[in-house]
Amino acid sequence: MRIAWLPLLAAIAIALGITANPRWLADSAGHADHWAAMALFWAMSAGFVRGVGFMPHLPPLRWLLSGTACGVGVLLALWRLG
Repeated sequence: MRIAWLPLLAAIAIALGITANPRWLADSAGHADHWAAMALFWAMSAGFVRGVGFMPHLPPLRWLLSGTACGVGVLLALWRLG
């Protein structure tokens, strides 16, 4: 299994970005958007799992922790916050 650089770099960027500025997960009124946070943390988790080269054996977990899932989570968070 090889390192998948794009999901790994996305996960690192999400982790650093949310640590540096947690207000990115707030809506326009300043309230925490829990759905956006869940989507972004799912993307971060999937990015780290797939990025280091791990691929689960069970198909549902393989999809939930894939590079595609990382991208879907980021898009969902952007849609929710946008």
